[in-house]
Amino acid sequence: MSHESLTPTTVDELTPPDSFGRSGGETLVDSYGRHVSYLRLSITDRCDLRCNYCMVEEMRFLPRAQVLTLEECLRLTSAFVDFGVTKVRVTGGEPLVRQNVIWLLERIAGLPGLQELVVTTNGSQLERFAPLLRRAGVRRLNISLDTLRADRFRKITRVGDLSRVLRGLDAAQAAGFERLKLNTVMMRGGNDDELIDLVQFAMDRAVDIAFIEEMPLGDIGQSRRSSYFGSDEALDRLRTRFVLLPSLETSGGPARYWRIPGSSTRVGFISPHSHNFCDTCNRVRITARGELYPCLGDAHVSHLLPLLRAHPTDDAPLRAAIVRAMAFKARRHDFRHQMDAPQVLRFMSMTGG
Repeated sequence: MSHESLTPTTVDELTPPDSFGRSGGETLVDSYGRHVSYLRLSITDRCDLRCNYCMVEEMRFLPRAQVLTLEECLRLTSAFVDFGVTKVRVTGGEPLVRQNVIWLLERIAGLPGLQELVVTTNGSQLERFAPLLRRAGVRRLNISLDTLRADRFRKITRVGDLSRVLRGLDAAQAAGFERLKLNTVMMRGGNDDELIDLVQFAMDRAVDIAFIEEMPLGDIGQSRRSSYFGSDEALDRLRTRFVLLPSLETSGGPARYWRIPGSSTRVGFISPHSHNFCDTCNRVRITARGELYPCLGDAHVSHLLPLLRAHPTDDAPLRAAIVRAMAFKARRHDFRHQMDAPQVLRFMSMTGG
């Protein structure tokens, strides 16, 4: 089975519009004046879980030769930081299954100009890695947690052990990580009856939580329409138990936050369907095979891996390709009509968390 049955539009084959340019020759600005300051870098398409909204059960992963080496990951990240990117999120798949991941994270954390290095993880490896991540310079962790029920966790992930993730959360807190955030994909009939319990769990742990509307990426063999659960309905449900006050706080990403009086926990919503956040989008993504996607919900792509390997000591072609790609960052995405047959068929594990 192919990872992408959709043929993307290759940015290198297109001519940028005349209105595009870099501000001061140092920062990345798209055609709509949005400054790109946030890079999400997938370092592997592999994962030790098989979440049913993320991938098919019998997943075919990339051959090693088609995946960015750690050195190539560092070279790419360095180029983006040189262009003014101040926040880097390392994702997968599951990034902590990548061999020698700490080597890479240490070096990314040391890049001059980088302000924040974040890792998104499913938590399965945190019991082992949390102290190492902290020492490497990772400042924040996002931990996927869709349910507090062991049997349901196994059903969603197909192979996962909830207790292992909870021990990982314990280890992350013991290692001194602050502002830990839980990420919960909302699924009608899957976990929507646990939203209140999950917020209470976050409050008890003094961590943040973000509820995410399921995104129609990848052909998982079934329609997502029946499982879609929107942020507005979730907010109404949570308000039956908690007082939620809107907040202007941001973590530099797409989440919109709410505060609960008397608690340090922030409750966020990432709402690509119901509350399009494209007007403030400051992000681009690089997949594990070196594809630069300026927009999560769009097929425009720039292939950076061939440039890295064709010019191992010259970053000029790479930098030029990055600049060209900004011209094709879409004004907005539209997931509303993709629930039954998604137009973007690459799996979320390929695009990067």
